[in-house]
Order: sequence, then C-alpha cells, then structure tokens
Amino acid sequence: MDRRKFLMAGAAGSAATALASPAIAQDVRQWKMVTAWPKNLPGPGVAAQMLADRITTLSGGRIEVKLFAAGELVPGRGVFDAVSEGTAELYHAVPAYWGSKSKGILLFGSQPFGLRADEQVGWLYHGGGQALYDEMYGRFGIKPFLCGNSGPQWAGWFRDEINSAEDLKGMKFRTTGLASEMASKMGMAAQAMSGPAMFQALQTGALDAGEFIGPWTDSALGYYQIAKNYYWPGVGEPSSAEECGVNVEVFNGLPDDLKQAVSFACESLYNPVWTEYTTKHAQALKTLVDEHGVTVRKLPDDVISAMGDAAKEVIDELRQDEDELVKRITESFISYRDLVGGYMTYADNGQMNARAGVMGY
Repeated sequence: MDRRKFLMAGAAGSAATALASPAIAQDVRQWKMVTAWPKNLPGPGVAAQMLADRITTLSGGRIEVKLFAAGELVPGRGVFDAVSEGTAELYHAVPAYWGSKSKGILLFGSQPFGLRADEQVGWLYHGGGQALYDEMYGRFGIKPFLCGNSGPQWAGWFRDEINSAEDLKGMKFRTTGLASEMASKMGMAAQAMSGPAMFQALQTGALDAGEFIGPWTDSALGYYQIAKNYYWPGVGEPSSAEECGVNVEVFNGLPDDLKQAVSFACESLYNPVWTEYTTKHAQALKTLVDEHGVTVRKLPDDVISAMGDAAKEVIDELRQDEDELVKRITESFISYRDLVGGYMTYADNGQMNARAGVMGY
C-alpha cells in the first residue's frame, strides 16, 4: 500500500412502524469508540472498525457505535483515560500502552519470551487470567475484553546490520510495554511513540531503529523506505493482544442480552483478527522482499540470549512488585506459560519442527 494514499409493506405495516419507532428510538444507545490508531490502519485500525460494526450488528442496532480514530476526539494514548472518565463509552487499543497505570496491565497484552496468541487467550479463558484482568482494570472503572491479536511481531527495522548485542547499546529504539523494559536493560534507549510518529523519527534520525507490528501494518506505514534490514524473531512480543475497554458503569447498566452482545462481539473477533494478520503479514513480507528490496535477517544468537537474560530480570521484578495484585497476575502468567509451554514441546512445536524438517518451512 502507498503510504501517501494511506495517510493522505401496506398501510397497516406503516402504522405499526409509526407506533414502534419511538419505542425503538428510546432504546438505542449511542456509543463513542475512541482508538489508538489512525482510521483503517491495516491491522489494528481495520480491527477497531470491525469491532464497532459487530457490536452494532449483534445488538440489533440497540447500540450504535461510532468510531473516532486517534486524535479525532482524544489522542491515541488518551483513550484509556477517556473511557475511565466517561468521555467515551469504549476504546480499542493494546494493554502495552498502559504501563504507567500499573505494570501488571502489561502482562495482558504481550510479554518478552511469553505467550503466543492462542496461549494468551487460553490463559484468560482457562487459566484464571480474565478474573485478574477484570480486577486490575476495575480499579480504573473499565471492563476489559480481548478482541484480537497480531500474532508474532517482528524484532524491528534497522538501517544497519546487527552483529552482536554490543551493537544495540545506546541505540534509540521504538518499542512498547515490557519489551521497552527488556530493551532498556540491554542498554538501549527505548522510546514509545505511535506508528506514524515512528516513521517520522526514523526519517529525521531521532530513532536509530524500531519495531511496530509486522509486515502488513509496517508496509502501510512505509518503514521500508528508510530501513532495509528487517529482523526476526520478535521475542519482545511473541504475540500482542488487542483489547476493548468499556466504561464499567455503562457496561453494568446494560440489560443482560446487550452485555452478551458486547462480550460476544469481542470474543468472536479474536480468531478472525489474528488469522487476518497472519495471512496478510505473509503476503506483505513477500512484497517487501520482492518489490522493495528489504533484507530479512535473523537476530544473532548472542542477541537473543541477551534479550532472554533481560526478559528474566523484567519478570523477576514483577514477581517482587509492591502491589499484591501485580504479584498475583505475574504468578498466574508464569504458571500458565510453563504449563502450556511444556505441552507445546510435544504438540504445536513438535508439529512445526517436523514440518520444517520435511517441507523446509
């Protein structure tokens, strides 16, 4: 995608309708959804509009959701507070943006060397994660739902080739969430900013490198125009969950059927959003390599090892956090990660390794 294009019945029926319209109109709720994304940004911007439309549809039109992109009503990083304070009824963003509220929040979105997309939603649904998610966000007057996932993210865009962990020290690097803390422990100058702002910072030299999501979204934002080395694996974010946060008073005020409509709208989008990312990332990567001269490179083993050591420090610090809830969230995450990770040795990992050995991929 060109980045400039992106940015740049009878009388009786009539009588019945006339009688019914006022009652229906009185039951319609007008909701404002604020998002952390530019409108229709491939990936999260598209997913946000899908969620707005699905809530409207599943509610039978009794909730009409109007989407406001980042900056239209509030800044992208202001959507959490807007919903908490009642300026808007719901938002679409990622937990990785709310670490200033509590570091415990960050575990619900992505974790260095952490959960894959299927494991992340498994933790919430079957490992006790949702109750902890509700408890943490309840502090801020928000009812949270997962509603999508990017799948594995990438290590990032670099102008120059990386040969060792020493090459990363002092590097001005865009990332978010717990990946920022991992990067800082490695001596990098981690910086948080929006996807479009990352392009400008790379262009001016305010950033040396950075990661955003993956090939589909990153292509639309044009990073390949500046940095040609695209590194994998993105161990800082093995997946990144997208979330919907609803003002808890607004949500609790809904009748039960509309609560279910909102809940199911979020739940039903998780797999479609995740699999769309996977499919379109694969298509976009081919275009990046074949048409835009991008070189795909694997992080050196010593870099991955250094990132692993830093990630362990990050998780250990969360286990010792002074907030008792953060400790419980961390222990629940670790317990589920280790349980399912051990099983994956025989299940998905075993299948992928077998396929790679025979098919080459």
